[in-house]
This record gives sequence, structure tokens and C-alpha cells, in this order.
Amino acid sequence: MIQWFERIDSTHRYLISKLREGTLLAPYAIGAVEQTDGIGSRGNAWQGGKGNFFFSFCVEEKQLPEDLPLASVSIYFSSLVKHILEEQGSHVWLKWPNDFYRSEKKIGGLITTKIAGTIVGSIGLNISYAPENFDVLDIDIAPQILAERLMQEVEKKISWKKVFSKYKIEFDKNRKFSFHLDGKLVSLNDAVLCDDGSIELENKKVYSLR
Repeated sequence: MIQWFERIDSTHRYLISKLREGTLLAPYAIGAVEQTDGIGSRGNAWQGGKGNFFFSFCVEEKQLPEDLPLASVSIYFSSLVKHILEEQGSHVWLKWPNDFYRSEKKIGGLITTKIAGTIVGSIGLNISYAPENFDVLDIDIAPQILAERLMQEVEKKISWKKVFSKYKIEFDKNRKFSFHLDGKLVSLNDAVLCDDGSIELENKKVYSLR
């Protein structure tokens, strides 16, 4: 079931709050036409205009593929989104671990949170509007259609091995980008992508954990 709101502060906060209250159970999903106080990675705010994609869903761990490393569940979900967009003709790519990019500009991202045995995934994607220094998706797709297609893909329980085999093909696109690690900006130029979705940098393994 997908519940849609005209306006909400954060689909992510709403779903987590309801799960902790026990007023809803997984699987469940919510979307919004407008989001006023979205959450980005590392606790940052995610700005978004009316008509963009604001969507959160939750599933129980047992509803996910058995070979999926939970530390890389964000990579898994974002890869499913990318696959759906590619089917519609988009050239979106994924910057490690789970940011959606069009060429060299970010157009969205996905974060995950674990609540007991339930995984919450939340997506912000610029479909119709982008703040300065960001971009919008290169295809036209209705938020409701994208949400429905994503939930269909999640229900298929496609193996991590199959999803990850496609993810790692374009990993070299990350080389000229950086990411935040322990409050510092770290280059991905020398990163080695591991089969569990983590990367090796300076002989240390780093997981997405978001």
C-alpha cells in the first residue's frame, strides 16, 4: 500500500515515527507531492520543490534477498531505482554509495534506517525542480508510477549478486569525485569496490552505512 500526502515535512521522519509508535507495520510506503523539511545524507537537509519525488517505504529484513549485505542495503535500493529509470531512457548513474547523478551534478539520493527488524528506505529525486548547483532527471516520469514500480522491484527479491554486478560496471565514474568520511572529504580516485558494496581506501574498508 502507498499512502500519498499533498504536503509533509519529511516522509522519512513520518514513517519512522509511525513504526516506533506501532501504528503501522511493514511493508508500507508513503509519498508526497511536496516535502518541506527533507533529510539528506549525514543528517543534512534535502531541499526539494513541489512535484519532485519524495518517497519512503519500509520492509522487514526477511523480505529482502538472503545474500544482501545489510550494510549495503542503500546501494541495493538505489540500484533498483536506477534500473527503473534506465528502462524509461534515463542516463542517470550512481555515485558511491547511493547518490543519483546526471553527468556531473547530483539529482537525488537515497538513505536507509534500521528500526528493529525493519528497514526504512527514503528517496529524494529532482524530477521537476533543482536548487542551484543541482540538476533534474533527464526523463519525464510521474512520481506515483516510479513509486509503484519500485515497490514491484523490491517485492521480486532480486539477488544482491545480480544487482551488484550491474552497479560495479560503472564504478569508474566515481574516480573524479569525493565523499565524506569521518567529517573529511576523501577522494574516490584510488578506491577499490568490494563484492559486499564496501570500498577499500588506504587498506581500510568503508561501508555506506546510510
